[in-house]
Amino acid sequence: MNQPPYALDRARRDTVLAALIERCHEQHWTLLAAHVRTSHVHIVIDAESDPERVMNDIKSYASRCLNQAHIDDPSRKRWARHDSTRWLWKPEHVSTAIRYAVDEQGDALAVFESAP
Repeated sequence: MNQPPYALDRARRDTVLAALIERCHEQHWTLLAAHVRTSHVHIVIDAESDPERVMNDIKSYASRCLNQAHIDDPSRKRWARHDSTRWLWKPEHVSTAIRYAVDEQGDALAVFESAP
């Protein structure tokens, strides 16, 4: 790493959450849950796309929104190169992932959960 770890304060978390919601809407993906933490983000999305593609698109769009908000220098590195992505095939696995993202991360920071 050639930069210190990136920390998402309230303004950054709110910007990233808004970016997630907006990008999912634009791409016709269903955002089921999101929890933007100070050091990482958990998301559960229903999309007809490869999870790696969705993850890369979300990270790029969130960075673009942070840049447009002039919160950081555009050269700031924010995201790890690879993150955990997986397909969730069964409804109970989706429910478990939503509960994990929303309820099992400690204090709620910037959280989104779709209506059932």
